[in-house]
Amino acid sequence: MTRPASGALRTTAPTLSSLDKVQPFLNAEEAWFWTMAALIARRDGARIVSGRGLVARPCEPDDVVKALDRLYRHRRIDLAHARIMRIWGERGTAPDPTAPRERGDYRLWREAMDRLDWPLRMKGIVAGPEPREAEADVVAFHPVRPV
Repeated sequence: MTRPASGALRTTAPTLSSLDKVQPFLNAEEAWFWTMAALIARRDGARIVSGRGLVARPCEPDDVVKALDRLYRHRRIDLAHARIMRIWGERGTAPDPTAPRERGDYRLWREAMDRLDWPLRMKGIVAGPEPREAEADVVAFHPVRPV
C-alpha cells in the first residue's frame, strides 16, 4: 500500500457512523420500503455506502433481506408473500384494503409485515411502537338458496 506525502495510510473503506446518530425504523413496513428503494437504486447502478444517506440507519438493505430469507427458510412466509412484498415495495406503497382488487394482496402484505416485525426488532432495526393485534376481517355470509 502506498503512503501519501502526509504519511497517513490511504484507505477507501467506508466509516460507520456513531451509534448515537442511528435512527431505527418505526415499523417493518418502513424498513421494507427503504430496503426496496435501496435495492432498486443498486439495480440501476448506484453504489450503496454505509452512513452516506440523509438519515443513518442501523442496518444495510441486505440485513432486511436476510431476515426475510430466514422467515422463508423457516416456512413463516411463502413465495406469495415475497411476491406481494416485491410488487408493492417497488411501487413504494402498501396495498389498499378498501380496494376490492387489492384485498388479497393486503392480507398477504399484513401477514408478511407482522412476521417480519419481530426479527427486525430483535436486531434493533425497528424500534417504533409495538404493532397492535390485527383486527379480524368480517366477511359477509350469503347462504346459497336452493333453486
